[in-house]
Amino acid sequence: MKILIAPDSFKDCLTSSEVGKYIEKGIRKVFPDASIKLVPLADGGEGTVMTLVTATGGKTFYEKVHDPLMREITAHFGVLGDDETAVIEMASASGIELLQESERNPWKTTSYGTGELIKHALDKGCRKIIIGIGGSATNDAGTGLLQALGIQFLDAGKREIEPGGGALKQLAFIKTNHLDQRLKQSKIIIASDVMNPLLGKTGASAVYGPQKGADGNMVIQLEANLQHFADVVRQQQGVSVENIPGSGAAGGLGAGMLAFLPSEIKPGFDIVKEVVELEKHMQDADLVITAEGKIDNQTAYGKTPAGVAGIAGKYNIPVIAFAGIVEDGINELFKKGFRAIIPIANKPMNLDESIKKAGELLIMAAERSMRLIQTGKLVSNRKNQNK
Repeated sequence: MKILIAPDSFKDCLTSSEVGKYIEKGIRKVFPDASIKLVPLADGGEGTVMTLVTATGGKTFYEKVHDPLMREITAHFGVLGDDETAVIEMASASGIELLQESERNPWKTTSYGTGELIKHALDKGCRKIIIGIGGSATNDAGTGLLQALGIQFLDAGKREIEPGGGALKQLAFIKTNHLDQRLKQSKIIIASDVMNPLLGKTGASAVYGPQKGADGNMVIQLEANLQHFADVVRQQQGVSVENIPGSGAAGGLGAGMLAFLPSEIKPGFDIVKEVVELEKHMQDADLVITAEGKIDNQTAYGKTPAGVAGIAGKYNIPVIAFAGIVEDGINELFKKGFRAIIPIANKPMNLDESIKKAGELLIMAAERSMRLIQTGKLVSNRKNQNK
């Protein structure tokens, strides 16, 4: 039996490679001689750098940048095996996990550090840059990132506005003449698993502001500030970004980058699958196994498991998925090629315990699933013998 394991990471717990290795251990308890291929995946969020660097034989670099509150930290980015393409995770420099819960405040947090990572990538000679923008702490429309690259966002007194989403209401003038000239010869691909617009009920502030620390009143103010930003950009740059799918990603960073940089937004999974040649690895598999920390009614919209199932469906290959959490509303996923979606917990447990035991739980879940497959094969053989 040929099995392809193509998992995403378990957030704050296991990398996609670790997830795959634990699943393989469980499989081999039942099918020790199975032919198993592991292809770790990501969708633009956590693990994207490691996945693409490993798949292409690239390198990882560590640089001093500024975190969402402008404190100096060390962040990482990768250069792929072609020595020309950089891959960056916004979360490494401007991520919400860099902050204590009490520090999360999209009124003040900035994407400046991600812009610094872009500059470091340019210094390495990279002119194609992939940026995974999952897990951001910001709602600043990417102004911090753009400031790090040389764009000036000025108030009515021609002074640079303060960092964060709260200062956008003061924006009066935008100067682009100091933008890093190397970007003219560059291409930036924004890897995102969400396609929210900048504004409105499904926009950056309304949907993602609360999880970044905004209360109801702040959400309303942040929305107004993003509207003001979009108005100034339209008036001074002749670009309308507020309704572009994905412009609301990462607190409006999508809008800022599309307005000022040579960039485009693509689903993160689509970028990763091409680099790792997922379809090529899948074609001769008998079974595909994928996994993610949580599978719910949003999984169908650009998440790794759904992407894996979509490719497997082209070749009529059955797909099963493991998850730390399986929520209601997943029935639609069974129409998209999944044969089984399996929570790995084997007894009632809290989140901390499930994170601590995730590897062990994956092994046991994979073993149980393989024993069911083994039983099915025995039943099928018995039926054939009795014909």
